[in-house]
Amino acid sequence: MSQAELISPLSFIARLPANLPRLPRMLLGLYYTGIRNREKALSLGWALERAARLYPQRPAVIDEQRRLSYAEFNAWSNRLAYALKAEGVAHGSVVAVMLENRIEVLAVLGALTKLGAIAAMVNTTQRGKVLSHSLTLVKARHFVVGEELRGAFDDVRDELDDARRCYWVADSDSLTEPGDAPPGWQNLMRLALGQSSDNPAETGQVRLKDACFYIYTSGTTGMPKASILSHGKWIKAYGGFGHSGLGLGENDVFYLTLPCYHNNAVTVSWASVLAGGAAIALRRKFSASNFWKDVARYQATCFGYIGELCRYLLNQPPCPEEQGNSLSCMIGNGLRPSIWAEFKARFGIERVMEFYASSEGNIGFTNVFNFDNTVGFSPATFAIVRYDLENDRPLRDRRGFLQEVAKGESGLLISEISPKWPFDGYTDPAKSEAVILRDVFKKGDAWFNTGDLMRGIGCKHAQFVDRLGDTFRWKGENVSTTEVENALGAFPGVEDAVVYGVEIPGTNGRCGMAALRLASGAQLDGQALAKHLDRELPAYASPLFVRLLDEVETTGTFKYKKTDLKKQAYDPEAVNAPLFARLPGDPGFRPLDGSLYEAIQRGEYRF
Repeated sequence: MSQAELISPLSFIARLPANLPRLPRMLLGLYYTGIRNREKALSLGWALERAARLYPQRPAVIDEQRRLSYAEFNAWSNRLAYALKAEGVAHGSVVAVMLENRIEVLAVLGALTKLGAIAAMVNTTQRGKVLSHSLTLVKARHFVVGEELRGAFDDVRDELDDARRCYWVADSDSLTEPGDAPPGWQNLMRLALGQSSDNPAETGQVRLKDACFYIYTSGTTGMPKASILSHGKWIKAYGGFGHSGLGLGENDVFYLTLPCYHNNAVTVSWASVLAGGAAIALRRKFSASNFWKDVARYQATCFGYIGELCRYLLNQPPCPEEQGNSLSCMIGNGLRPSIWAEFKARFGIERVMEFYASSEGNIGFTNVFNFDNTVGFSPATFAIVRYDLENDRPLRDRRGFLQEVAKGESGLLISEISPKWPFDGYTDPAKSEAVILRDVFKKGDAWFNTGDLMRGIGCKHAQFVDRLGDTFRWKGENVSTTEVENALGAFPGVEDAVVYGVEIPGTNGRCGMAALRLASGAQLDGQALAKHLDRELPAYASPLFVRLLDEVETTGTFKYKKTDLKKQAYDPEAVNAPLFARLPGDPGFRPLDGSLYEAIQRGEYRF
């Protein structure tokens, strides 16, 4: 990264006048993000009730058939709260929630948070052993399951310790037509009929320190972990993203296609909406081909993104609906520098509210001042420290303390754990302790290890570099898969690029390998690709092996699944797809077959 890309105090100050009209909301946001007293009674339920009081007739939630005002939606959540209370749900109860993106899931979450119960947000793509693990992990005793997912739940129901309290939600307009629940289930919406629509008193007893959601790490390997999302963290998002960041108002519509079991949806997006009384328009599942039709239908002014969603939109052919569209801003993470400017220019997006955060962590960055290619600013106390990739640990000096990197250098991001920035962690205390660094800069201090490499670029702004598990070391240098993926993504014809490290016998470390999905009809030009990589990357970072993919497997939140790719590496016996290698001294990539693979394994080429 060049010095020119660093944010100087002068460039920072130059952005301030444009943000003066937003100053009152920004200051209000700073108030919410800075509350230290975790006993204070503030919660998601409080935020919903506040919005219903201030904007009773404004639309709160919208889908293709329905539009509910804040008064109507809040009353529905209240009736559900009283129904669940009658079923034994109380403060601290864990309720597993399994519904796809529809208005009912937000109504149920509103009800649970009003009671101080904890909603375990089950990934709707989980099945079998993984689903059973997730439900058992959080010790849920009540289960709210949509009709669309009942089959998946029934497959594991007998494996659960106590699955007597199961509540079915029809996959229709369950507000007016609850339908008949199948045998062994209670109809939650029917239980709510006739209940009081008044705000329950319990909402006033829910404190910042109380758990709001259990959010499962999507994880590309191993079984999911359940991170604790407290009401305190939700309120920080309400202040940071809702007031200081986006500043949406009652005339805005937020288009949400991200799954509601993910933090970006139920925390970042919903908090941004509730802060200013905006409406949230839900789509069941993301569709690149229908995206702009939906934006036009709802006259959406903002949308939430994650991972490769923006690349999917860029890969779509231009359509009439994208011209002069109503969007002015977007919020999410993972917008790659290689497409940042192109995306803004093609679709006319004025503000990109890129952010950095994790479900379990105690730090967040937000691009409040709309700089390009940054995760933004953080008010938290953080440091970027030197990291030893070979031994997989932070570097300590002679006194045993960690060392900060220079501005512009990449290193491990850590965040101080304090009363102002507490660490909620996971439901498993051992897993929480595993990500805490102690005696970092002085004896007795404690810092959260994010597991991510970042680069400080000035004025408390940062740039995401890579996840530690994805970074590898080759020729004595650290290679960021994210930066290599960015370079490959800029090559004509490449629609998706997944980069990972693989071993070559007789060498140290791991060299780069790329799995590419090409545009329809595109052919790989091995020489042109090599020239492009030589121009864009240092020699040690350029991949030596390439495989082609028909589809790129991702998690429900668009993170690449790399485990199988790493195992198969460049072995023709394991890879049922075209393989290419760039041998030492070669100007381009050549096809890799069994005989060339065996020659590489025998050490006939000196990499």
